[in-house]
Amino acid sequence: MARYQLILAYDGTDFFGFQRQGNTRTVQQVVEKALSELGWQEETILFAGRTDSGVHADGQVISFSLDWQHDDTDLVNALNALLPTDAAVRDITQVKAEFHPRYDATSRSYVYCIYQLPNRNPLLDRYGWRVWPPLRTDALADAARTFIGRNDFSAFGRPMKPGSSTIREIFESQWVKTPGGWEYHVTANAFLYHMVRRLVFVQVEASRGNISLEDLAGGLQTGRKLKPGLAPANGLRLDKVIFGKESQGLDDEEN
Repeated sequence: MARYQLILAYDGTDFFGFQRQGNTRTVQQVVEKALSELGWQEETILFAGRTDSGVHADGQVISFSLDWQHDDTDLVNALNALLPTDAAVRDITQVKAEFHPRYDATSRSYVYCIYQLPNRNPLLDRYGWRVWPPLRTDALADAARTFIGRNDFSAFGRPMKPGSSTIREIFESQWVKTPGGWEYHVTANAFLYHMVRRLVFVQVEASRGNISLEDLAGGLQTGRKLKPGLAPANGLRLDKVIFGKESQGLDDEEN
């Protein structure tokens, strides 16, 4: 019996999020179904973080134990043959029995995609948020820097469990120009529920002049509520989960 860590990619459009919800089609449900056909007998897989309906992933991490008599490449091939076309295993590693993809993670990275066109493009809508008129570069850069560091992000998300800590530390927060728009890259030790989509929304509003940098700073310092709203789920993807030797013990709630 070996313990495996898998890196998953999936298009979240037709999934009702990652976590199992009865018979609803979720990423966890289709992965566990595929594993069961290979003799997997555990009650549940472990995973690094929840993603909501419509949110994508290129670097979701799961773990499970399996009595597999072939090499790791054969396991990847077998799973990919059983998984639907909108989910796939990207990589596999054997890990220690006590490995936990959520609690052993030291940080997570998300990317949010925006495209800038005056009219909607169905080929881009699946993976990005259309924003028009174009956003101001200087305003985006200034807004992104506001969030770096250890702060109370209660104005930008909520914990899944009432009363849980809303303190998070952001290591990277920057906008990267793309040929058709922008990508927001954010890395933190963990995220609150809807935190990345909230951060994207308020920064877009700041670029439009509807929220000031002082408002953003005030949200961090005092928890003062800002203009309500979330960036659409389809622009968000879980890009990477980073692991260290020690767990920080924080739960990732972003979806």
